Order: sequence, then C-alpha cells, then structure tokens
Amino acid sequence: MATLVASENFSPTEDAEVLRRSVKGWGTDEKAVISILGHRNAAQRYEIRLAYEELYHEDLIKRLESELSGDFEKAMYRWILDPTDRYAVLAHVAMKKSDTDYNVIVEISSTLSPEELLAVRRAYQLRYKHSLEEDLAAHTTGDIRKLLVALVTTYRYDGSEINAKLANSEADILHDAIKDKAFNHEEVIRILSTRSKTQILATFNRYRDDHGISISKNLLDAGSDDFQKALHVVIRCLNDPKKYFEKVLRHAIKRTGTDEDALTRVIVTRAERDLKDIKEFYYKKNSVHLEHAVAKETSGDYKAFLVTLLGQEA
Repeated sequence: MATLVASENFSPTEDAEVLRRSVKGWGTDEKAVISILGHRNAAQRYEIRLAYEELYHEDLIKRLESELSGDFEKAMYRWILDPTDRYAVLAHVAMKKSDTDYNVIVEISSTLSPEELLAVRRAYQLRYKHSLEEDLAAHTTGDIRKLLVALVTTYRYDGSEINAKLANSEADILHDAIKDKAFNHEEVIRILSTRSKTQILATFNRYRDDHGISISKNLLDAGSDDFQKALHVVIRCLNDPKKYFEKVLRHAIKRTGTDEDALTRVIVTRAERDLKDIKEFYYKKNSVHLEHAVAKETSGDYKAFLVTLLGQEA
C-alpha cells in the first residue's frame, strides 16, 4: 500500500499558480512546494506540469531545478517526473557512476511488471537517444553484463500459472550450480531472467523445501564476488521486494554518513506503490518507525519532503 496522501479535490491551474508564486522573485517558498507536490499523485503532477507550461510558457521541472538545491532538489526532481521517465533517469545515473550501480538496474528490471519495464525502456530511448540495453552493455563487462542485459531485455510472462514439475527441476539446476560454484552458468541466468515471477517463487519454495535453506542464504559466502552479490540482489528482488527495499533503507540510514541517493530512490519510487508495507517491515526489524529514523538522519526541506512522502507531516 502507498504512503502518499494525495489530495482528492485539486485544481491543476490553482496548483500551478501557487507554485509560480512560490518560485518567483527573491527566495523560494519550499514549504508551499512541498505542501502541493508532496500531496499529488503521478497523474495529478502531470496535469500540474501541463497547466504550468500553458500558463507561464516554461517547464516546471526546469524551474524547480534552478530554484531548489542539494538533496531536496534531487528528490523533488525524481518525484515530479513521470514514473517511467524517473526509472529511465535512475538507470542512466546508475550507469554513469565510475562503478556501475548494478543494484539499481536489478531493482528496475526485477520489481517492475513486464509492461512497466517495457515502458521504461521506451522512455530511456526517447530521453537519451540510445537503448537501455545498449548503454548497459557499454558500461558493464563479463558475467554481470550477461545477467543485467538479460534482465532488462526479457519480457516475462505475467500470469499466475505454475508448473510444479518445472519448479522442481529448475530448483535442482540452481542448487547444483551453487554447490559447484558455477554461479555464471547460462542456465542460472536463463531461469532468473525469463521465468514468470510466480514460477520463480515456486522454484525458490521448492529449493527451500528440498534443501532446508533459502536460495538467497545459500548463495552468499565469505568469498562472494560481485557477480554472486548481483545474483543475490536479483533473487531478493524477485522473491520479496518489500523486504529487499527495507534492507536498502536500513543500510542507507545506519551506515556512517547517510546514503541519501538510496534513501531518496526507495522513498520516491515506492511512495505510490508499497511503501506502507515497507514501513511495517522496517518497524518489525528495527523497532523504530521509518519516518522517525529518516527525520533523525536528514534535515531541512529534504527531511520535510521525505517525511511528507512517508505519510507524515514534518
């Protein structure tokens, strides 16, 4: 369930007028910006952007970029984008880092529906004039390249049917590969990148039942390399994305120096999807409410905005 508290009765024209007053002249009224955009869903934000451009002949996103700064600007920019465009930007930024942040690519390819992923690929191509898989192949190498390109290019079946016999045989394939440390076996990549999510869950459950341990726990050991870690993220995202995102948030907050990029990414991308459930997991795991943890580790307008998206008022 979503944490976003969106206004049911809103006027895109009135919102555009308030936003214009908030960014015009000396200084910006950040509280007014948060009070509006922090309470509008994706469709409403799109209508506001259209109304703003029609009224003032300028792009609201570019105006906010020029008026805001720091982590708050980055979070607001991510938020106001159309969700498919946002994922395209996140993927591009992840690839442009000196070391490609493959976790972000895995999140996008493994947690979105087939139709959503296809829309992201189209948005990426429109924005950057290259395909997502083309850029991904250019910024990665070896087994990680094979895995990530397979994940972003596949179009998984999205139905609920399960083939129990197939789950049993593919659980054995995965177990043998892990036992033999043949993590890069083409069958491992094939199973994880092409099977429907319901089929993969059946395979993971069979694995646990047959071997008394979950596949994710069995995969990592002290000598885990980057490819093993990437596989681990794929499995966690496919198996239980809510628990995966709770862990991302926990690590972002508890590390020495908050990881604002990860914190922003999860809150902004999940606020309209399942952030309420992720909050519940976070409390069970840490005995602290997520909004309190976020408020403690952030400050200013950035804190106020994140806490608003978490369903609270700063």
